[in-house]
Amino acid sequence: MSEGTEYENERREDSNTIFVGSRPFMNYVTGVVMQFTTQGATEVCVKARGKFISRAVDIAEVTCKRFLEGQIEVKNIRINSEEFTNNENRLVRVSTIEVFLGKKSQ
Repeated sequence: MSEGTEYENERREDSNTIFVGSRPFMNYVTGVVMQFTTQGATEVCVKARGKFISRAVDIAEVTCKRFLEGQIEVKNIRINSEEFTNNENRLVRVSTIEVFLGKKSQ
């Protein structure tokens, strides 16, 4: 299982969180837009780790600047790292990012 797919399956109970992995880019952008427009979310978190970090940043930027321009903005960014044991029983540290998007106060 790739690291993106594994990460996508973590903590699904938080419906305002989008876990970025290897699915098509626009699926994630659509997911964020849907959270704000049809689910009435005031904040959405885009989470990724490892090689998917740049994709999470792109998703946040495209959503803010093309799809919901003037309606949402980046409220906060949190970076961290996680340790886990890989398939070869080696301890691996991987970087993580959480990009918090919120409705603009008007």
